[in-house]
Amino acid sequence: MYRYDSYDQTLVDERVAQFRDQMDRYLAGKLGEEEFRPVRLQNGLYIQRHAPMLRIAIPYGMLSSDQLRALATITRRYDRGYGHFTTRQNLQLNWPAQEDVPDILADLAKVQMHAIQTSGNCIRNTTSDQFAGIAKDEVVDPRPWCELIRQWSTLHPEFAYLPRKFKIAVTGATEDRAAIHVHDIGLRLFLNDAGELRFRVLAGGGMGRTPMIGEVVRADLPWQHLLTYLEAIVRVYNQFGRRDNKFKARIKILVKALGVEEFARRVEAEWAHLKDGPQTLNEGAVDEAKTHFPEPARRPVAESAIVAYETLRQENRAFARFVTNNVMDHKVPGYKAVTLSLKRREAAPGDITADQMDAVADLAETFGFGELRVTHEQNLVLSDVPVDEIEALWQQLDALGMANPTVGTLNDIICCPGGDFCSLANAVSIPIAQAIQERFEDLDFLYDLGPIDLNISGCMNACGHHHVGNIGILGVDKKGEEYYQISLGGNADDDVSLGKILGPSFYREDVPDVIDKVLQVYVEKRLDDERFLDTYRRVGHQAFKERVYAA
Repeated sequence: MYRYDSYDQTLVDERVAQFRDQMDRYLAGKLGEEEFRPVRLQNGLYIQRHAPMLRIAIPYGMLSSDQLRALATITRRYDRGYGHFTTRQNLQLNWPAQEDVPDILADLAKVQMHAIQTSGNCIRNTTSDQFAGIAKDEVVDPRPWCELIRQWSTLHPEFAYLPRKFKIAVTGATEDRAAIHVHDIGLRLFLNDAGELRFRVLAGGGMGRTPMIGEVVRADLPWQHLLTYLEAIVRVYNQFGRRDNKFKARIKILVKALGVEEFARRVEAEWAHLKDGPQTLNEGAVDEAKTHFPEPARRPVAESAIVAYETLRQENRAFARFVTNNVMDHKVPGYKAVTLSLKRREAAPGDITADQMDAVADLAETFGFGELRVTHEQNLVLSDVPVDEIEALWQQLDALGMANPTVGTLNDIICCPGGDFCSLANAVSIPIAQAIQERFEDLDFLYDLGPIDLNISGCMNACGHHHVGNIGILGVDKKGEEYYQISLGGNADDDVSLGKILGPSFYREDVPDVIDKVLQVYVEKRLDDERFLDTYRRVGHQAFKERVYAA
């Protein structure tokens, strides 16, 4: 994984010192609230419902075991002994004292981490496929390109005060696991018929108050021009994006207002000033980025070990469930990627304790190469586990409460912190997730249902990605009371779609019953081996609506 060079380390260290001085002046009353607000936001510091919240960057979702141990120490020293992984592959601390944040940032810098641009109207943390570099369906490893984007976008002087926040996602696989269609910019790496590397560039996607699916602004961009073309897009947005209304300030509103053809024309005109300029990439720059993501020294796995693994899977039902749901095929025979579930009823989805962080760091070194991935579904991944060690890993994960064999099922719920923490939320999210998990805890029933994405957001900002959940739940406020709006048919994959609202919202205690009725229709109407989303699209919205609202 990427390691800081002297330039990176100097930049981050200087940023920590700068923020420490800004914090000291703010606490001394020498820096006003309005002056301090953009400063703290671009260092990841929010003021939430009960306490400050610090969002720590995990670029393209990659963590080392040493970094995870440092996060464990930080949560014990400065917080309440746990952290929360988000849908954008970051980690949030929910209870730090504001005056401690400079010390936290200094401790992060010691292990090559930071919180720069995890908030504010700037280019945020670039995200990618959690299985980048190891997936069997991968065409090109996106991580070096993500790193080049990180270097280009970090503290970019022209883009420090954009009309609104800006998010970029990159995938290099045939299956989109990075949700590129619902980002401000989505990038897909591919090889053309001549075997040349290209980017397909989408712009104008996003969720929030006005969800939209991104549109192709350039279908075939040579790799050399990646950064200059991105610069052209963000320049057009910076110049023409609305600043008079924050609810209409995202690039998706600009693309919609201009039309994708006119937007692309303006980008091309801006790009004419940048193309073939100093930021044009060459093979040396790309090769340098690639050196930070070498193939690990994987030991050969004997064929007999693979056979023994498959035999155990057939003979041990509990192990088989874990493998079916939490273990993914690897590009290298004899290896697997293993997802560690952070979905337990006794904790919020995505939460992990300091003790668990330390234990997982040990597991990453014992069963891999000291590397972890953060997923969009708020889980963790060990990327390189030999099949003859998966049983031992499973047993240790079970002892940690992280072997829940429900990845990809209804109970693998994506959920924002909601009203329990967030000052923007209209309603709580975590208790809804826990109530659904309790209602539908029978594993046989979950497996019979098949893959279902259920996403929950506490407000229209859609941090829980409810718009692209097969089943989406949105907390809304009605005259001071919490209600929940249900949508169906969303999907974040290549066959992307936005969910359609069922109808009037529901009381909190009614939500599990509503989900039950939705599932009843699916079970009754589905064809053999048909997934929920396919049944919904074939049967139509009305059948589900009639069942849910029947007297």
